[in-house]
Amino acid sequence: MPGCFKKTLFALASLISFVSFILIVVAMGTPKWMTGKILCKTGADLVNATDPELVKFIGEIYYGLFRGGKIRQCGLGGRRSKFTIFPHMVRKLNTGLHVMIIMFLCVAIFFSLVSFGFCILNAIKVPYRAINGPAGACLWNFLAGGFVVLAVTSFMAAVKLHQLTERIANFRENVFRFVILEERFEDCFWICVASATAHAANLLLIAISGIHFPKIKTKTEEVNVTAEDIMY
Repeated sequence: MPGCFKKTLFALASLISFVSFILIVVAMGTPKWMTGKILCKTGADLVNATDPELVKFIGEIYYGLFRGGKIRQCGLGGRRSKFTIFPHMVRKLNTGLHVMIIMFLCVAIFFSLVSFGFCILNAIKVPYRAINGPAGACLWNFLAGGFVVLAVTSFMAAVKLHQLTERIANFRENVFRFVILEERFEDCFWICVASATAHAANLLLIAISGIHFPKIKTKTEEVNVTAEDIMY
């Protein structure tokens, strides 16, 4: 049986792995990975709008991995609309990269659950095989965190290198053209970053569990029994 200190560390690591699993699932299902401000350039150019008048042509956009929405401001008031990435919009995006982001997160979810199981196993008993012990727990945490990092990096590449926000903003816009004024990574993006950080923390906890601390021995005092003590 593992010691109390080792049990506590692996129990904490299993909790962190499960929290990471929840974080990734929540992030994938929430449509707020990115928000931004979009300018209706066609409408602004038609009326030669100056700086104070540009406010009437600045809308908003938000989106996640599967859906999103935007507010179009083309001089006639705001018009809200919602959209889904699949099955139609994905053809206008970098399909391979977008699908890879989703696949990376799905694999990370799987390895988070495997990590959770291995941490529970090590908290209950000492496995006979090394791969089932701390080495295995380290491997699964490393893979889970690594795939989350790949997903986050790929999403940043899609936004910055492949103009993901601009492509989404101009989807099915035949008359008006929108340009991006501002982009912000939102909570769901940072939730994935937190998930990767959680697995890094797990690696640290597992490393600490392998440290053998010296046992503190208490020196017992010798009891000298004299003849006078026996008399009393």
